[in-house]
Amino acid sequence: QLIIDATCVPQDIRFPHDVTLLDEARRKTEEIIDTLYEATNTTDKKPRTHRKRARVEYLAFIRGRRRTTSEIRKATRKQLQYLKRNLNNINKIVEGHGSAALTNKQRRDLMVIHEVFRQQYILYKKRTHSIAGKIMSIAQPHVRAIARGKARAAFEFGAKVSASVTENGMMYIDRLSWEAYNEAEDLPIQVELYRARFGHYPESVHADKIYRTRKNREYCKEREIRLSGPHLGRPLLPNVINQKQIRLMKKIQRNDEGIRQTVEGCFGRLKRKYSLANVYEKLRVTSETTIM
Repeated sequence: QLIIDATCVPQDIRFPHDVTLLDEARRKTEEIIDTLYEATNTTDKKPRTHRKRARVEYLAFIRGRRRTTSEIRKATRKQLQYLKRNLNNINKIVEGHGSAALTNKQRRDLMVIHEVFRQQYILYKKRTHSIAGKIMSIAQPHVRAIARGKARAAFEFGAKVSASVTENGMMYIDRLSWEAYNEAEDLPIQVELYRARFGHYPESVHADKIYRTRKNREYCKEREIRLSGPHLGRPLLPNVINQKQIRLMKKIQRNDEGIRQTVEGCFGRLKRKYSLANVYEKLRVTSETTIM
């Protein structure tokens, strides 16, 4: 038996509100301007950042309990203007005096902030909230939003993991990605990895509804693997002739679902007992190490 499923491993980040992300980027650029200006040793006037006004406007917006679409767009536009001014001032100082005074962290943050400004400007102009590779955190730019469709949280922010559990109780991580993907694509890969580990194909694969695509059914049929779940096509008529067969099919499906729940129990134990419900590491490599 091969039991497969996918889950999201949430990172410990603040909820990624666009205006809050822009405010953080603006404050970081102000610190970079201060560092660069102090290193120039010039009598020229320091570039204006309007930091006090920008902070007051942000706090007035974020403290509101209910914000309309026009208020959100207005706050976003203001923060974009402040951030654009700061980035232009940073470019002028760097062109005239260089960027040797910046630390490695400030250089990295500045690269991320440039990408954040580009993405948020496009989102503002197009009046949308979705863009490829959208950055959710300046400190952790590799984190993406993973759609989960749960009642508690429609989205989770972290790595998506495809895992498999074998009949001997071992769990394997077959795929770990920071970008969202359709886990149904992983079924052939996980079956082949099972064969590489044990030298033969599994007799049955137990997965939820999203894995039961026509392509995956054909793949399993060619290799004589039984895929859990009901068959495609019109269900049998509930009459006397089909009563025994319907009862048998329901029993098989109930047993398959009970077997499939093993992987859900593994995920629950990992998240409740082994702190996988909230990964505190900041770097991409350390986060992946923690998950593994």
